[in-house]
Amino acid sequence: MKKRYFLRTGAAIVGAAALFRFWPSQATDSADSTGLNEQMASEPKGADADGEFEVTKTVAEWRKVLTPEEFAVLREHHTERPHSSPLNKLSAVGTYVCAGCRQPLYSSEAKFDSGTGWPSFYAALDNAVGTSVDKSFLMTRTEVHCDRCGGHLGHIFDDGPAPTGKRHCINGVALKFVAA
Repeated sequence: MKKRYFLRTGAAIVGAAALFRFWPSQATDSADSTGLNEQMASEPKGADADGEFEVTKTVAEWRKVLTPEEFAVLREHHTERPHSSPLNKLSAVGTYVCAGCRQPLYSSEAKFDSGTGWPSFYAALDNAVGTSVDKSFLMTRTEVHCDRCGGHLGHIFDDGPAPTGKRHCINGVALKFVAA
């Protein structure tokens, strides 16, 4: 019985250590002025040649203008709970803008119900979002962010509807809706 307990405990420790290795890093007050973590340091599309975005703020400045939930998602790359956003079921005509800098990102015409619990779109507006590689949680995904402020929006998957076949799975807290 002691040998089995020892093996289970050892396996749990090794598993936890492996998971921790791939856990996404979190922004802190000592982070760079964009609040982006090291996963996005590989020249995210949307940044200029210096890796800077048009709208930049210190971590303290972002904390002043964003709610704690918005800060966690946009600046620290967290994910909101599924089915928690009122935007998920919204079907009004208008535009979804970045909660961080108010740049228009998605048209309501591109929104669809994916059944995943997050607002989903098959395409972004032209020149509105950028992408980068996200290798957190033991997988490789395409991260999508606002190309004006670099705020983390969500991820893009290849299981969306026509005409693009893409699903932009977006955190509702990262968006604000502006009715037409």
